[in-house]
Amino acid sequence: MMLQSPSAASMLSSARQCASYIKKHASALVVSHIDADGLTSAAIMGKALERAGFEYRIRFVKQLDLKSLTEIADQNPELVVFTDLGSGMIDAIRSLKLNAVISDHHQPRGKHEYHLNPHLFGINGATEISGSGTTYFMAGALGGNEDLADLAVVGAVGDLQHVRHGQLIGLNRSILEEGVKKGVLHYEKDLLLFGKQTRPIFKLLQYSSDPYLPGITGSEDASIEFLKKIGIRQHGEKWRRWIDLETGEKQQIVSALMQFCLSAGIQASSIQRLVGEVYTLLSEREGTEVRDASEYSTLLNATARYDHADIGLAVCMGDRGGSFEEACALLNDHRKNLVEGLNLVKEKGLVRMENLQYFDSGNKIRETIVGIVAGMCSSFANNKELPIIAFADSDGGVKVSSRGNYDLVRRGLNLGEAIGEAAKAVGGTGGGHDIAAGAFIPREAKDEFLRALDRAIGGQIRG
Repeated sequence: MMLQSPSAASMLSSARQCASYIKKHASALVVSHIDADGLTSAAIMGKALERAGFEYRIRFVKQLDLKSLTEIADQNPELVVFTDLGSGMIDAIRSLKLNAVISDHHQPRGKHEYHLNPHLFGINGATEISGSGTTYFMAGALGGNEDLADLAVVGAVGDLQHVRHGQLIGLNRSILEEGVKKGVLHYEKDLLLFGKQTRPIFKLLQYSSDPYLPGITGSEDASIEFLKKIGIRQHGEKWRRWIDLETGEKQQIVSALMQFCLSAGIQASSIQRLVGEVYTLLSEREGTEVRDASEYSTLLNATARYDHADIGLAVCMGDRGGSFEEACALLNDHRKNLVEGLNLVKEKGLVRMENLQYFDSGNKIRETIVGIVAGMCSSFANNKELPIIAFADSDGGVKVSSRGNYDLVRRGLNLGEAIGEAAKAVGGTGGGHDIAAGAFIPREAKDEFLRALDRAIGGQIRG
């Protein structure tokens, strides 16, 4: 990989050290997170280990905590490779004497010898490289594997690392360009709504969640009516997909959508996210859910976040048969659940505190997708100056997810630090990025946690 900056070169050197240590072992347990970035990270590491002749197993966890780490330690693995997690639990990993390599992009807490994390080299792990990108570095050091750049880009897009600038930047960009050279990736500017490869065009509007289109999102009739009003009609008895439209028709729809958003009072940042850079996986068949990086990442979220990480992993590893069909079925349910979750929050509203706003979904929104819903709420939240905190019931406690925006980050917001501090104060665990973070806390501690988090965020923004 051609790297320009000294910090990136130093990170590559660290990746080589980690890879060299992995090569001293005969087998490894790969432990990863249950989102798209975690799945692609695990698949990249799995493929790299397989190609290098290692024995390996893969395990997924919702949250890396002392309980899950103890279960891993009880298995007495020769080597554990943590991907897309681990950096926030270094003290526990060391105390359990786990022989571990960590490949992560979340804010690190503690020191570990074999630890690959962009933050250690002054590189932003929220916008410049994801967990799958970090693991791609390590896979490259294990022996080439440039063809896995497409999975790394899917992970970065699943982590929304292209959103802030409308395109991938930093080391993500280097990985993208490497994939283009390898012939596995292509990029261009296009509409960002979900489903361009696979869905009839009215479905793009019906299931639009970012931005949320008032009066259209969730309604098939209103979506069709919108298209008919601007002169876009079905051909025969079928509606075409986005990829079937002429360039002029695409421009017409984009223009009408922007005008609609303006008249509906949707914030400018959400409108700007209608169009941006899109990433095509050239090795995948056109018109399938894995041809577009955004659709692919959503497909993966629809598996792991519903307790079927094995299905998502199989798709990443190349299964285009039974596992792929099961993943597509889960995807349909996932999109419906997101829209229902959005409508629930819209009806209940957000509770405002001095420095944050929150909603408590109880058991109405699944804990594994409540963070996605929180991120989508920004398109209709009345107050854009406050981060959104979301609660969902979880086994043994409450799952907390949080989402900020880049204006708040520029003012000092760091949700990873704030939520970690507040969770620790009430006997929970938490961490993440400056713009998005999560935690698990005891159920009875929610009010105390909110007060602590409100103080922490206030101190950051005003400090």
